[in-house]
Amino acid sequence: MNGSMNRRNFIRTSALGSAALGLAPATIRAFASGAPSDAIRVAVMGVNSRGGGLASSFVRQDNTSVRYICDVDARAARKVSRDVERMQNGMVEEMPDFRRALEDPDVDVLVIAAPDHWHAPATILALQAGKHVYVEKPCGHNPREGELLVAAQERYGGLVQMGTQQRSGPATIEAIQIIHDGGIGRPYFARAWYANTRGSIGRGKVASIPRWLDYELWQGPAPRTPYRDNVVHYNWHWFWHWGTGEVCNNGTHEIDVARWALGVDFPVRVNSSGGRYHFDDDWEFYDTQDVSYDFEEEKTITWEGRSCNGFPVLDRGRGTLVHGTEGTILLDRNGYVIYDEENAVVKEVKEKEMESTMDTTGGGGQTDRHIANFLEAIRDGRPLHSSIDEGHKSVLLCHLANIAQKVGQTLHCDPGNGHITGNPEAMELWARDYEPGWEPTV
Repeated sequence: MNGSMNRRNFIRTSALGSAALGLAPATIRAFASGAPSDAIRVAVMGVNSRGGGLASSFVRQDNTSVRYICDVDARAARKVSRDVERMQNGMVEEMPDFRRALEDPDVDVLVIAAPDHWHAPATILALQAGKHVYVEKPCGHNPREGELLVAAQERYGGLVQMGTQQRSGPATIEAIQIIHDGGIGRPYFARAWYANTRGSIGRGKVASIPRWLDYELWQGPAPRTPYRDNVVHYNWHWFWHWGTGEVCNNGTHEIDVARWALGVDFPVRVNSSGGRYHFDDDWEFYDTQDVSYDFEEEKTITWEGRSCNGFPVLDRGRGTLVHGTEGTILLDRNGYVIYDEENAVVKEVKEKEMESTMDTTGGGGQTDRHIANFLEAIRDGRPLHSSIDEGHKSVLLCHLANIAQKVGQTLHCDPGNGHITGNPEAMELWARDYEPGWEPTV
């Protein structure tokens, strides 16, 4: 952290530690539809990649402005701040520590696009500070953090929208409604996939911390490790210490659509096979993974992930197939196709505003709509398209895939909450250790 206030003193003296100190949480500002006070002020945390697109999307919304750009990379903060200032014709304050922005009573929303290990702790701090939160997927670094987020939202009352933006795509919403109305009979099997052609991350080495990076704050709640030259930025995705692998990185989107389509919550059984096949490097997760989830309702979801071989499935790099007793629906971010039992096309619908199905860094039609839904929920009480209780269920499926793969065993789960049963080794991965003084509490 910059300045004279060190990390532990900041936690002890800041209002953001109110829950741990037993103090009342901050009050969430009320909105009256149509009033000038409906202006929503935003702070964005983590703008090197996806966060920059989110900042732009928020600025494009009516009566919404970005007050703070928070990033531990001074270069990224400077660039995005200048871009946002041009877009909104107004000043933006840059700061490395998002917690200082949370101290501003005029800030209504924290947008979180920092690395995965920050998602849940930052969301909880924002809720305790009386803010609403838009958090990128996955909502947590491990299953326990998802449970903490649901509990924090219920306790503090702020709204939390997870960034699974396909939930706000009109064509996807229409397709899901067709499924739920019996358009393909009883849906019972969903196949989801993601394929990319990522390169090797090589073998990193301990190096000097770049001058532009606040590495202490970048690590935040994660136990301290020396800086290595192949982690920051983006490659943290592939390390257990900070990331969650491809199944949580991109698989979350399609697995979420599959779960939504089948109308299922927690599984009874999870199996995963695969490994790090393509390169011999520091990547700790899996570039090839085949996961199956069985549910009580005689329904199954499978996910196929290929991080380093982008050969498409049905000419798509990502998508979801939903099979039913009377037909099949193919969905991706650009629309849907309905097939009858003879595999003939019955109906095809395209999204009006097409966007790249493989680009998750910038904004687009679905991202803009997802953010608009979030702001409407804040102002007018409309239902969130991806509330944290739903987001947690989808992300938990992804965490269970990683756990099953790591322990090399089929997991049996409690269909009431997703907890792993009869396998202490697997349940040890339900939560993580934190840097002392950074443990999230509700």
